[in-house]
Amino acid sequence: MRKVAKTAAGIAVAALGISVLLVPAATAATEAVTATCPSGAFCIQEQNGTILSKNIWYSYGAHNLSGVTGLKYPVNNQTGGAGVAACFDYGGGRCSAVTRQTGRLPLYDFTPINSVVLVR
Repeated sequence: MRKVAKTAAGIAVAALGISVLLVPAATAATEAVTATCPSGAFCIQEQNGTILSKNIWYSYGAHNLSGVTGLKYPVNNQTGGAGVAACFDYGGGRCSAVTRQTGRLPLYDFTPINSVVLVR
């Protein structure tokens, strides 16, 4: 009887372990990830090619960054010649020159950058 109980408990633990492996992480489930930057947007793309939903912007003006550090690809898919500048301060202060180049730009170190500004 003890042997049957141990076997049943072992199967239950194994099944629980397998189901835990199959459940996606909460952060992955709550934060949509896209592979391309949508038309009309400016995005920050991870080196593995993903773009977190929090790193996609459509509206002109300053956008504060949160948790964006290290080397990443800026992707300018804005239309009509719109540009973007990287800024050291929150709220769009102390910015680089505006770039209007479109598509995926070279790797850029976002560690000292606290905001981006989208301009017409």
